[in-house]
Amino acid sequence: MKKLMMTLALCGLAVNVLAAPQAVVDAVQSPAWRDRDGRAEPLAPGMALQSRDRIRTGEGSRVYLKLADGSTVKLGENGVLLAERLGPGERQFFSAALDVAKGAFRFTTDKLRKLSRRDVTIRVATVTAGIRGTDIWGKTEPERDFVCLLEGRITVSHKDGDAREMSEPLTFYVAPRNQPPKGIEAADPETVKKWAAETEIQAGAGVLRQGGKWNLLLAETEDQQSALDVYDRVAVAGYAASIRPRIVGEAIRYEILLRNLPGKTEAEALAGRVKSQLGLEARPTR
Repeated sequence: MKKLMMTLALCGLAVNVLAAPQAVVDAVQSPAWRDRDGRAEPLAPGMALQSRDRIRTGEGSRVYLKLADGSTVKLGENGVLLAERLGPGERQFFSAALDVAKGAFRFTTDKLRKLSRRDVTIRVATVTAGIRGTDIWGKTEPERDFVCLLEGRITVSHKDGDAREMSEPLTFYVAPRNQPPKGIEAADPETVKKWAAETEIQAGAGVLRQGGKWNLLLAETEDQQSALDVYDRVAVAGYAASIRPRIVGEAIRYEILLRNLPGKTEAEALAGRVKSQLGLEARPTR
C-alpha cells in the first residue's frame, strides 16, 4: 500500500511538473488582454500563457511576464507581443520565440540564472535579437525599430541579412523603416532612462500583482444578470474582474471585484481610473 501511495504521489508530481506553465502574468497595470483562439480575455496576475498567445496593452498600461527560466518580459503601453513559441526545446532547456509587433519591451534575465542554458529570440518587427544572459530594451516605432543592450551580450540581425554581435552596454542597433540598418550606435544614459520608464510599472497607478491582499469592489447587486453585465463590461475594457456571491440574510448579493492589489494606495488609484473610464463608484476592500 505504501509503495502504491508513493507511486501515485510521484505520478501526481510528474503531472504537475509537466503541466507547469512556461510563462505567467506577474503584474498588470490595466487595461491589458490575452488573445487566444480568437477570444480576448483581460490579463490577471497568475494567468498562464502558452505558445501562440497574443498580449495586448492599452493606454497607460504595463505588463510583466515571468518566464519559466526566471526571466522577466516587460511590455509598455499600446503594445502587442506574440508568444510564437514557449516551452522546452529539443535539448530540453528553456526555449522561447517572442514577436514584439508594436510598442516597447524589456527582457531581463534572472541574475541567479544568467549562466543557465536557454534559447530565446525576440523579434522587434524587422530586427531579431538572440538572447543570452542579458538585459535589453527595444521598441518598434512608425519610423524605426531598435534594440538597446543594457547588460550582457546579444546577437542582432535584420531581415535584409545584416547581423551583429553586441556586448557593449548602452549601445543600440537601429533599423530605419524601409531603409538599410544604421548599425550599432552609442546611447545617451539619460535617454536610456526615459526609454526604460516606458516599460516600468508606475507607483500608485493601480497595479495588480500576484499575492496582492487588497480588492477593489466595483459593484454589488442581488441581481445575478446585473452582476454578469458589469463583469462583461469591465472585461471588454481590459480589467480582469471576479464575482463573489455572499449570503446576506435570505438573499444572495453578488460582489464584482478586482483582486490582487498590493495595498490601499494602489486600490484607490485604480478606483479613480475605473470611475473615469467606466463610471463605476468603486471602493477598496480587504
